[in-house]
Amino acid sequence: MGSQEIEVFTVCRADAIERGGAKGFNLSRIDESGESRPFLIVVVRTFGNDYHGYVNRCPHDGVWLNIGSGEFFSSDRAFIRCGRHGATFEIDSGFCIDGPCNGKALEPVALAVVDGDVCLCGVKLVEDDGFPDPFEDSDETMDIMIHPD
Repeated sequence: MGSQEIEVFTVCRADAIERGGAKGFNLSRIDESGESRPFLIVVVRTFGNDYHGYVNRCPHDGVWLNIGSGEFFSSDRAFIRCGRHGATFEIDSGFCIDGPCNGKALEPVALAVVDGDVCLCGVKLVEDDGFPDPFEDSDETMDIMIHPD
């Protein structure tokens, strides 16, 4: 039986999401043709300290779940809620229990907590190397001399 490596990318520190909270992330993934495409996800941390991840897209209309108010939850914070049409989803399964997409579910993403980081598993992301360090080549800095006139 051969082993197959699974892509694992750090999304955020585990403590960056408060218990009972959720946070959206705008990522980019590589599609089947090798092109970079937007990949919006939401990571929910339960009060029991479990993490659940879903594509940030309502199955009814394809809009972001947090469209409008920016919130991911119902008013009692017991469910994930779509801000456009009010569809309500179970946090632990993503299953829609009320609203226009009743019976459908959010698309799950595989998460793992590794060394205090929330990691996305099995999705090829575009890695962001950040901004280049302008002082990386410090051997070629210019000397400036100031002469009084």
